[in-house]
Amino acid sequence: MASSEGILTDGQWKKLELATQNADSLSSSPKSHPLFADLNIKSPTGGKGPVAGIPFRHVRRTHSGKHIRVKKDGGGGKGTWGKLLDTDDGDCCIDKNDPNYDSGEEAYDGLVDSPVSDPLDDYKKAVVSIVEEYFSTGDVKVAASDLRELGSSEYHPYFTKRLVSMAMDRHDKEKEMASVLLSALYADVILPDQIRDGFIRLLRTVDDLAVDILDVVNVLALFIARAIVDEILPPVFLARAKKILPDSSKGFQVIVTAEKSYLSAPHHAELVERKWGGSTHTTVEETKKKISEILKEYVENGETQEACRCIRELGVSFFHHEVVKRALVLAMESQTSESLILKLLSEAAEEGLISSSQMVKGFHRVAESLDDLALDIPSAKKLFDSIVPKAISGGWLDDSFKVTTDQDGGKSSEDGGKLSEDEKLRQYKKDTVNIIQEYFLSDDIPELVRSLQDLGKPEYNPVFLKRLITLALDRKNREKEMASVLLSALHMELFSTEDFINGFIMLLESAEDTALDIMDASNELALFLARAVIDDVLAPLNLEEISIKLPPKSTGTETVRSARSLISARHAGERLLRSWGGGTGWIVEDAKDKILKLLEEYETGGVTSEACQCIRDLGMPFFNHEVVKKALVMAMEKQNDRLLNLLEECFGEGLITTNQMTKGFGRVKDSLDDLSLDIPNAKEKFELYVGHAMDNGWILPGFGVSTTQ
Repeated sequence: MASSEGILTDGQWKKLELATQNADSLSSSPKSHPLFADLNIKSPTGGKGPVAGIPFRHVRRTHSGKHIRVKKDGGGGKGTWGKLLDTDDGDCCIDKNDPNYDSGEEAYDGLVDSPVSDPLDDYKKAVVSIVEEYFSTGDVKVAASDLRELGSSEYHPYFTKRLVSMAMDRHDKEKEMASVLLSALYADVILPDQIRDGFIRLLRTVDDLAVDILDVVNVLALFIARAIVDEILPPVFLARAKKILPDSSKGFQVIVTAEKSYLSAPHHAELVERKWGGSTHTTVEETKKKISEILKEYVENGETQEACRCIRELGVSFFHHEVVKRALVLAMESQTSESLILKLLSEAAEEGLISSSQMVKGFHRVAESLDDLALDIPSAKKLFDSIVPKAISGGWLDDSFKVTTDQDGGKSSEDGGKLSEDEKLRQYKKDTVNIIQEYFLSDDIPELVRSLQDLGKPEYNPVFLKRLITLALDRKNREKEMASVLLSALHMELFSTEDFINGFIMLLESAEDTALDIMDASNELALFLARAVIDDVLAPLNLEEISIKLPPKSTGTETVRSARSLISARHAGERLLRSWGGGTGWIVEDAKDKILKLLEEYETGGVTSEACQCIRDLGMPFFNHEVVKKALVMAMEKQNDRLLNLLEECFGEGLITTNQMTKGFGRVKDSLDDLSLDIPNAKEKFELYVGHAMDNGWILPGFGVSTTQ
């Protein structure tokens, strides 16, 4: 029962009285008295007994955790509450029957006693776990997902620092994995500024890291060089880091090493990427080879789960249609393996390993190549027709596939009757986004061309162009370069000049809206326009045609003006090919040099079959119009019509298509005025060549009429 003299309970008053009566005895035996045993007072030495020379009862602990001395039997001193009431009684509790009881006191007690959690500490612990798991599994998607779920994005600079510092003390495999993960997380999960801040923190702690990692300067320099090559750090990062680091620091040495040892060397990008045992990226051809090996091994051992595991480890979900295609062809080549192949595809679909869209795409690719397959497998069509119903009845092939293959364009025309124009356009946009994203991952131009042909919507070509460049604008320079190369490949192969003009008009009309999401959109669009002119996708006069159709004084008009300035600048061709940092632009430039050399060698007595093989080895079928153009110009200059024999052989073998041949002739026609300055009879010779091409069916009908006008 509570006493009326205060808020203390009867029990507390008795203990207070007992403490007063036995004050002297406390001086001589602080640990033996039962009151102190009840109060559970701890030694200031962490429970190991009192420190020599310090009476135990004169030690108090402040709220900050520091030990202080108090006056003997006195009122305490600085930071204390005095003697009598300073009884931290562990057994004392608030009496809920006390009329002055306040429930808030219990809650406060709990808050005082419980440790305060630091969000950064929690984040650090979680990050170590995520990184360790990633090094064990190598699963980039899981690591990215875990980091997103962790939240606390303001701490992501620490993640960058921790990931690299943990990898620095491990094998080359983990170093490569760390670089790949940073590149995967860039922009999507971790902001560019957070990547930069993480590396700045690393540079500031190099002296500490050197204690545990002997070659820390060289290793961190390579990480920074790799980040610049992977375009997750800008090159200007090096200059900015130098300004904030002391010249004598190891961090400064790291920057100098990155500049001089790695980024200044010839072919530095390739060297840096392979420094830790090679890039984790594989080419399309390597992936196809691995798929064939997996399927052959599966047919031999019949282990479905193992085959699924191997397919999953390839990490190319966007390319699973190739698995489907090769599996079906294998089933047709060896009918004894058909049941195993169908079991594998069924299992892969059931597990969600191969999506329904990838499955349908794989079947479509086989259906399109049945005529060629029939040359090697006479019963290919019959076998394929027997497999399709089994796949549909098994539930792992969409039943709409039968509708689409009954007759060419059957399903498309059927859908066209049901869908409105807006719905068809919406569906087209959705389909093209998937196609473009797959292209950015695979860099497979022929596959993209096939996908566009499958859609069968040439009237929407300008929409595709707008979608392609809009998606590339919000990505790295690699994707921008890939988009420019793709435009060159699509020119005359699928798209007309009018398609490109209309596509760029649509882009420039929405330039102001695009700039709201992409800060430098206007300059980037100007580069795309200028690059299209350099790559002969557009003629300089087409820029005027585009500008006329745009509102005056608009962002689009300014962009066209900027593109003209870029084209008229000195060494414009070289600079614009480097506009996205080099890469495939220089591959095209190298291809031009190789084409010129092989034609010169052929013209001086080379073998036709060898020349054809060299053209084939270039691996750039979308660029064969350059072979046609250079061959025709060289034939005029050298007065050697033997070069036409090479074009005839290339056309006969299917090495150079009609579209590529037409485009090559068209490019020569456009430059006849300039050629006539050096070759007086250029127009007469060209008319002869056009007549020969028309007679042999090399170029599209009607070309001769347009050239003589």
